[in-house]
Amino acid sequence: MRNSALMVSKTHAMIASEVKPGVNTLHLNKLVEEFIRDNGGYPSFLNYNGYPFAACISVNDAVVHGFPNERELRDGDIISIDIGVYMNGFHGDSAYTFAIGNVDEAVLNLLRVTKKSLYLGIEKAVAGNRVGDIGFAIWEYCEKIHGYGVVRELVGHGLGKNLHEDPQVPNYGKKGTGPKLKEGMTLAIEPMVNLGTKDVYYEDDGWTVKTRDGKFSAHYEHTICVRKGKADILSSFDIIEEAEKANPELNTKYYETAASSAE
Repeated sequence: MRNSALMVSKTHAMIASEVKPGVNTLHLNKLVEEFIRDNGGYPSFLNYNGYPFAACISVNDAVVHGFPNERELRDGDIISIDIGVYMNGFHGDSAYTFAIGNVDEAVLNLLRVTKKSLYLGIEKAVAGNRVGDIGFAIWEYCEKIHGYGVVRELVGHGLGKNLHEDPQVPNYGKKGTGPKLKEGMTLAIEPMVNLGTKDVYYEDDGWTVKTRDGKFSAHYEHTICVRKGKADILSSFDIIEEAEKANPELNTKYYETAASSAE
């Protein structure tokens, strides 16, 4: 599973060099599929329950499950790319949100908070805790402290031989509630956090989820393994951040605080 998850991270790092104004998301999806296949994997999302693309690419007020399309990216956009890879019988799953150029400071702070909340949730993913401990940590930081809207309709999940397995891992909850976490469980933890309201709706394509108020949304996701004392993060943001720094079209000011806070 670590190999599958790290292939997802390598795919994100590759695509980070391609995200810039003037590029459309259909092109990015094509690059994602080619890279995964060239490296011996299969795109987990392709044809999953009828989903017709290799990646979910969600721009600005699209929360998740965005259909790649011909709209060209513009300065000031944010773009969440969610990728899954199936290799050697197991899935890896990770999402990352990129900021293009001159993104509003309020939106950069949303990215910063959402990214940090992912690590706060992961800190609770240890043997003996419960699923509600993960959700509470994310909700408390994003919604209670910072006033953002934590999406309720979409949640993290277990994964392994199947892309989605039990348990569901909401980004909200009560401490000490929900299924008990056991050593060796593998989870996809993925805060989806809106700048404004938590409320969302589905586009006519039946997949793309958007914020009800049209404000931007951020999404970060790691595949992790529950351990005693400290979770094992199977995917990696390090190589993605290196690629971000190398792309002058991407705004990396937002994540420096989040990364140092998570260490």
